[in-house]
Amino acid sequence: MFDSLSDRLGAAFDRLRGRGALTEADVRGAMREVRIALLEADVALPVVRQFVDAATEKAVGADVLRSVTPGQQVVKIVHDELVAMLGADSSELELGVTPPAVVMMVGLQGSGKTTTSAKISKRLKERGGKKVMMASLDVNRPAAQEQLAVLGTQADVATLPIVPGQTPVQIAQRALQSAKLQGFDVVVLDTAGRLHVDQALMDEMKAVADIAKPNEILLVVDALTGQDAVNVATNFSEQVPLTGVVLTRMDGDARGGAALSMRAVTGRPIKFAGTGEKLDGLEAFHPERVAGRILGMGDVVSLVERAAETIKAEDAEKMAQRMAQGKFDLNDLRSQLEQMKKMGGLSGLAAMLPGVKQVKQAMANGAADDKVLVRMEAILSSMTPKERARPELLAAKRKIRVAKGSGTTVQEVNKILKMHQELAGMMKKMGGLAKIGAMFGKGGLGGGGGDLDALMGGGGLPPGMPGLPGPGGAPQGLPPGFQNFLKKR
Repeated sequence: MFDSLSDRLGAAFDRLRGRGALTEADVRGAMREVRIALLEADVALPVVRQFVDAATEKAVGADVLRSVTPGQQVVKIVHDELVAMLGADSSELELGVTPPAVVMMVGLQGSGKTTTSAKISKRLKERGGKKVMMASLDVNRPAAQEQLAVLGTQADVATLPIVPGQTPVQIAQRALQSAKLQGFDVVVLDTAGRLHVDQALMDEMKAVADIAKPNEILLVVDALTGQDAVNVATNFSEQVPLTGVVLTRMDGDARGGAALSMRAVTGRPIKFAGTGEKLDGLEAFHPERVAGRILGMGDVVSLVERAAETIKAEDAEKMAQRMAQGKFDLNDLRSQLEQMKKMGGLSGLAAMLPGVKQVKQAMANGAADDKVLVRMEAILSSMTPKERARPELLAAKRKIRVAKGSGTTVQEVNKILKMHQELAGMMKKMGGLAKIGAMFGKGGLGGGGGDLDALMGGGGLPPGMPGLPGPGGAPQGLPPGFQNFLKKR
């Protein structure tokens, strides 16, 4: 998401960073580029004007132009203004009431309300420890209630039994009564999709809101609708008191105009962003992290959170033990690729890592995409467990068999093996360092203040080691073998 906007802003700020001193004309020229970039990203014109005026006023100040790094100061100002535009602080669901709390989902037809209802319910159940029930109030769309029931089964969330012939208001009343009797913490009401010009359906939505008295009314908007999303939000906010917005299909929106406009126009926070079709494809919307992604600063916090969600503790412990022993075979590489896929693939990881231009550029040129991981996994799956455990067994004939079995070439198999050799060499180095750290017995690897840390100049692991943080925590890039695999074939 935000790929095109990020590229345009990055190009504008690269010119500023390369200058030792800035004039007011330099700053205003950069702000013109920012204005064009935001307009091309489909951000609403009033929002663009307000943003650029505020950023320019601060950026042409004497403190910026006379600072040691004026280019960086301008980037920081734009970052801070982006955070303010997106809502400053992240906003959680307000469910601290006497149960059951009611969450009402509203939006246009086809915006993704039903799937989003299931995603939010699953999130509340698994992360919040809530007992959640979903109820479909959509009596207009064929099989809409059955769809929610199927999603409820997939998410392991209870759904209100279907009673044919009831009106949405009657279903809402039954859902609330049932939730109270059965001790549910949260009720999610999935209302029917409607057109914002259909006043009859709008009146129905208001009637449900009057009966249910929801604690949260979330507007579900498709991010791909661009500026029309702002019109949708404005019309719905005039009908019911919205408390937040959920943007769906954010992973398919390279421009991001809807996200940047929504908060400024409606005054309501963006609470969640849909990032995929699966039920775990939902992220809390953190304005500061999103601003960092837009400006190419990465989002390491979200990356760590996603890793914690997808990687099992026992698996991480086993891998740590193998690393400490300096071991790393093709089975380990295969498990790493599976974890990368769960964490969003190359595109998802590249968006969160600061300064990883190699992968981003390769993906932009069509030389690499998430299909690369699929091909790599196919190659590894075509090997026997014994071959993955002992890569030295892969002689010429076996490589030919693996290539045919995976639908790839022997050259690609060789690239995988070379990448494994480099990673295995890195693990051996890390295993040796771990033993030295154990001998010193204090800080360990990169422990910050330990004897080994002091021995290595306080910088933790060697700064040139592939794929590991260097000075200041800046990533040094992917292992050379992985870079070679990403090159055009």
